[in-house]
Amino acid sequence: MPEMIGELPAGMLLNFFLEEIGPAIYNKAIADAQARMLRRVDDLSGELYVDEFQYWSRLAAKRSKKALL
Repeated sequence: MPEMIGELPAGMLLNFFLEEIGPAIYNKAIADAQARMLRRVDDLSGELYVDEFQYWSRLAAKRSKKALL
């Protein structure tokens, strides 16, 4: 707008925008954070899974390496 406005009307306009648009932005941010957390939780087993009873498989691998030498 080409017209100049004072501090009071500018502050009131800013408060209006914050009250009207703020909740929509907040809700979008919460939805984005929730989606990111769900993706991370879905991949949790892939990130943290460790094979059980690794000793025997490692021992067999060591023995096969020694046999090749």
